[in-house]
Amino acid sequence: MKGGSKYQPLLDYLLRSDRPEVTLTFVEIEAIMAEKLPESARTHRGWWSNRSKGALQATSWMNAGFLVAALDLDSGKVTFRKPPTQYIVKRVGDTVIWHSDLIKALRQHMQLSQTEFAEKLGVRQQTVSDWETRVYDPRLSTSKHLTIVAEQAGFEYVEENGQTYSENS
Repeated sequence: MKGGSKYQPLLDYLLRSDRPEVTLTFVEIEAIMAEKLPESARTHRGWWSNRSKGALQATSWMNAGFLVAALDLDSGKVTFRKPPTQYIVKRVGDTVIWHSDLIKALRQHMQLSQTEFAEKLGVRQQTVSDWETRVYDPRLSTSKHLTIVAEQAGFEYVEENGQTYSENS
């Protein structure tokens, strides 16, 4: 990220944090930045989305290794959280059972939006959203496809028996 970005102080603050989770008020973020947040940050949830393209503010927290985990627009608070470094998976036979957190982690590992991830998988963006929000889980056939995509992307996970798995390791 450019040193001249107004969100650089937030990036620096988060990089210095040794905590896995940081909750800040909008006022605290403004003090860190020495600049006011745009009005859209106070009124639109989308401003706080963890997107890797076209959003300098998201780039600041994502480059520091954090994601927005919780947002309360009414009280003006945001919680940044470092994602887990290991994901424990269950298998049925030889098929990994993909669930909402695992799917979202894979998508974020690949630095793709829901739309881009959906295109890669050959499904609709709404399907990815439904998986990530626990409306329903993918079918076993889709889970096999997700496993292949994860292997190609070098996404690592740990099986319940403690064995680490990645095609690229």
